[in-house]
Amino acid sequence: MTAVTWKATETEHPARTASRRSMSAVSRGAKDEWVALFAPDAVIEDPVGVSMIDPTGLGHHGHDGIRAFWDKTVASVERFEFDIDDSFAAGDEVANVGTIHAFLPGGMRLATQGVFVYRVGPDGLIRSLRAFWEVDRAMGTLRKADDSST
Repeated sequence: MTAVTWKATETEHPARTASRRSMSAVSRGAKDEWVALFAPDAVIEDPVGVSMIDPTGLGHHGHDGIRAFWDKTVASVERFEFDIDDSFAAGDEVANVGTIHAFLPGGMRLATQGVFVYRVGPDGLIRSLRAFWEVDRAMGTLRKADDSST
């Protein structure tokens, strides 16, 4: 699998383009490039609601919050692969449906299925990223990286 496998429509849309740039930067570990894709007042909710990642459920705000989110989550993963099955654009948003494969230290991996919604401004910068996925379902996929059953 390549870092980003895109099975969805190729139709151009600003939010779709921003989402693809975001996935590419994450898969390459390009933190500064990734943060630069977001507006200074952007919000990340990943996952949406209260979670171990976001105990308040209010999201991660601004570039400082987004950098902290990276340090707490993305930086702890050895490799990401994105498998996007579909993508629906409307207005200034896109909802991508797919699976994020996170390869963890110790030879483990997690497959998180979800809907990942990006909203952009007129400048093409991401204003919000909202990831709809269920922690328990994702944790149920935890396997050795060489186990192909997920």
